[in-house]
Amino acid sequence: MAEQKKARKRLLARVVSNKMDKSVVVQVDRRVLHPVYKKYVSRSKKYMAHDPENQCEIGDRVLILQTAPISKSKRWTVLQVVEKAKKL
Repeated sequence: MAEQKKARKRLLARVVSNKMDKSVVVQVDRRVLHPVYKKYVSRSKKYMAHDPENQCEIGDRVLILQTAPISKSKRWTVLQVVEKAKKL
């Protein structure tokens, strides 16, 4: 029987660091209902993502795609920049 491939995960994230070459650190925020207090709590997690064109700036909203391991800590790649950061 043919094995079906799983769809790759996509997450909407915010760039928090772009100091590395071809890499960015992004933060994914989500809201979770607390099981006891029944109140929504913010949770966040940081991922390292591959940015081959060095196009991301701090504060940008990006769409990241799960990929095969690129390095020790990079398992995501930047698919597209959804919204550029506002300049002051």
